[in-house]
Amino acid sequence: MLNYFSSKFTLGILGGGQLGKMMLYDTRKYDIRTKVLDPSAEAPCRIACNTFVQGDLMDYKTVLDFAQDVDVLTIEIENVNVEALEKLENDGKIVYPSAKTLKIIRDKGTQKTFYKNNNIATSPFKCYNTKAELEADYKTNQFQLPIVWKSQTGGYDGRGVSILKSETDIETLPDTPCLLEEKVNFKNELAVIVTRSVSGDIKTYPVVEMEFHPIANQVEYVICPARISDEVSQKAQEVARKVSEAYQHVGLLAVELFQTQDDEILVNEVAPRPHNSGHYSIEGAYTNQFEQHIRAILDLPLGATDSKVGAVMVNLVGDENHEGDVYYENIDKIMGLKGVTPHIYGKAQTRPFRKMGHVTIVDKDLSKAREIAEQVKGLIKVISR
Repeated sequence: MLNYFSSKFTLGILGGGQLGKMMLYDTRKYDIRTKVLDPSAEAPCRIACNTFVQGDLMDYKTVLDFAQDVDVLTIEIENVNVEALEKLENDGKIVYPSAKTLKIIRDKGTQKTFYKNNNIATSPFKCYNTKAELEADYKTNQFQLPIVWKSQTGGYDGRGVSILKSETDIETLPDTPCLLEEKVNFKNELAVIVTRSVSGDIKTYPVVEMEFHPIANQVEYVICPARISDEVSQKAQEVARKVSEAYQHVGLLAVELFQTQDDEILVNEVAPRPHNSGHYSIEGAYTNQFEQHIRAILDLPLGATDSKVGAVMVNLVGDENHEGDVYYENIDKIMGLKGVTPHIYGKAQTRPFRKMGHVTIVDKDLSKAREIAEQVKGLIKVISR
């Protein structure tokens, strides 16, 4: 086996945001050389990688050139040039997740069709190439409101997702390939992080429960373990493993799920990388999700995924009334609370609902951790100066 540690081996990362930055904590720990590509000169990764390259992740030649002197290439964001990844793979470059996996996942219509073809339970849906096709179906009563609209590509952090409640909502939609999903009457929104190594070893993290912001459609709280029965937990883990086996991915796969009123488990969507639903693991698990991703793509033994303690993660997003140079109000006060660890992503500019950091609260008593999380949310404000 190749010795990755304190050597000339270089891991390339496409994307230099907060996920890449947190991945770099662990490459630094192991003294693994890293090279990062990101369009922003102010990307969070720039301070922690060995080599930082500023460039367009969607540009074919930029991605090809970037990868020439890396040994293994991975991602921290799905919006990269997949054709370049295919070319690199054909030339013998090691790329995880594969271009094939990424191609399916980054198009939400293709992703949903993949679940249908693989007998994986998901909500009923229909894809549209144009807004006119969707409007024609509405006029002939092919679907009823309210219904969930999603852009097929480019959506993230609540963007590219809307709940259509009226004809006016349909009129204001962009003319882009999209899909409509039946609105699920769910008890809980859950997630499972699955890790699959190059050798095919698979480990899952405990099921987490996600609470969403009603306006921004972003995760506000991630609670681990989810407050669900053992039976539902087992079912969620089994579904997540089935999804992992279907994709045959390498690395981390975050599987977002709905628990219906009848305790059925439906797959919502997945992300083939470290994910917001796994941030709690930095303080809460024996092996955090970022280290586990690195272990998986380098075919190292996977670490233990058990929780050390109950954990709640709170997302820190920009205040909806502020834009400009960021200021974290009352951060000293939250650090005075028991079990609180803030993570600041290093973005100089805040804007409404932009992800700027997160806070983890750990406690043996999960209800106490959730209570402190509420205090954190009430105290800290991400505002502009």
